[in-house]
Amino acid sequence: MKEKVQQQFDIPLHDIKPIVEVQEYSMYYFIALLIGSILLVLLLSYFIYLWYKKRNSFNLREYHLQKIHELDLSDTKATAYALSQYGLTLKDDSPRHLEMYKNISERLMAYKYKKNVDAFDEETKGYIELYRGMLDV
Repeated sequence: MKEKVQQQFDIPLHDIKPIVEVQEYSMYYFIALLIGSILLVLLLSYFIYLWYKKRNSFNLREYHLQKIHELDLSDTKATAYALSQYGLTLKDDSPRHLEMYKNISERLMAYKYKKNVDAFDEETKGYIELYRGMLDV
């Protein structure tokens, strides 16, 4: 008669290793690389923004200093008004500048608020040139 053969599935396997969990860090490396790249792009964009902003900035003090140096002393009334106006921007640089501005403003009062004015006298021209020489930005 026939014998029934019973199959056994619990046969130990000698040439196949059991499943082992492999540590995979490539996803973490990718995320770190992505965050680093984004930070680098943001930092680079910030420095480009600062450079562009500084390049196109308007410096009022520098502009007024340039205007003071360009004043024509032959046009007495316009020079007196312009020197008073532009000097206001630069008067607070130091106590010396403030004193010189007050002194020059008092001297220029004689050339303002009149319909016709004479040319600057030599002493006033000297003070104006001294004031121009001591200004810097």
